[in-house]
Amino acid sequence: MKKFLSVMMALAMMLSVLMLASCGSENAAEKKTLKVAMECAYAPYNWAQADDSNDSVKISGRDDYANGYDVMIAKKICEANDWNLEVYALDWDALIPAVQTGQVDCVIAGQSMTEERMEQVDFAGPYLYATIVCLVKNDSKFASAKTIDDLAGGKCTSQLGTIWYDTCLPQIKNAEILNAKESAPAMLMALETGEVDFVCTDMPTAQAAVIAYPDMQILDFAGTDGDFEVSEGDINIGISVQKGNTELFDAINSALEGMTKDDFNAIMEDAIKIQPVSND
Repeated sequence: MKKFLSVMMALAMMLSVLMLASCGSENAAEKKTLKVAMECAYAPYNWAQADDSNDSVKISGRDDYANGYDVMIAKKICEANDWNLEVYALDWDALIPAVQTGQVDCVIAGQSMTEERMEQVDFAGPYLYATIVCLVKNDSKFASAKTIDDLAGGKCTSQLGTIWYDTCLPQIKNAEILNAKESAPAMLMALETGEVDFVCTDMPTAQAAVIAYPDMQILDFAGTDGDFEVSEGDINIGISVQKGNTELFDAINSALEGMTKDDFNAIMEDAIKIQPVSND
C-alpha cells in the first residue's frame, strides 16, 4: 500500500510539473512583442552598429544591431509592460506610414509632436524635451552669432520632414536655404564639407555631432529674444501610435509616467557617451 501511494504521489508531482511547464510555454507564447520603427541612423537617438555591445537590440531582418536613446526608452517601456522588443529600421519618411498601416506598433525616433503629425497618428509622451539649436564650424564667420538675426544671409539646410527645416530656417532673414537632406548624417556632412554655413537641429543631435566632429560648435539661442519661435509640440518629442489604439497609447504613457525630465536627460547623456564616434 505504501509503495502504491509513493508511486501515485510521484505521478501527481510529475503531472503538476508538466502542467506548470505547459502553462509557462503558453504564457511565453502569448507574451506581446512591441514592433518599434526608427531610422537606426540618427545618433544619439538611434543608430546601427555591427555587434551587440552595450545591450543593443538586433534589427529585424538585418545582421546588425540598434542602440541609442530611442532603443533605451523602448526597452524601458517593454520592461514595464513585460513585452518583447523588435526594432525595425525604416527611412524617416516611411515611419508614420508604417504606423498607419500597422506594419509596426509605434515609432520611437525623435519625432516632434507637431500638429501636422498629430492629424496622422496619436502621440504618447513626451519622452524628451529638445531645445532647437544651430551648428556651425568653429572657424565660421557665424561662430559668434548670439541670435538668429546674426545668421542672416547664411547658406543653410537641415533634415527633410523636420520642423528644423520647415519652421525654423525660414525665420532667418535672407537665409539661403538649400534642399533638405534625407538624414541627419547627410545634414552634418553638408556642414562638414562646407556646402552650408550652418544647420538647424535639436540639442541632443548637436551634442552628439560635436563629439563626432570636433571642428563644429553649438549655437544655443534659448532664453534670448533672438531665439526661434516654436510651439510646445515642436520641442516635445513623442512616440507615435496608430490613431485610436488607446490600449497601446495608455500602456506606453503608463510606462513613461514615473520618469521625469531629469531622467530623460540622464538617459540621453548615457546614449551620447556610447554613440559610435564616426565621421562617415
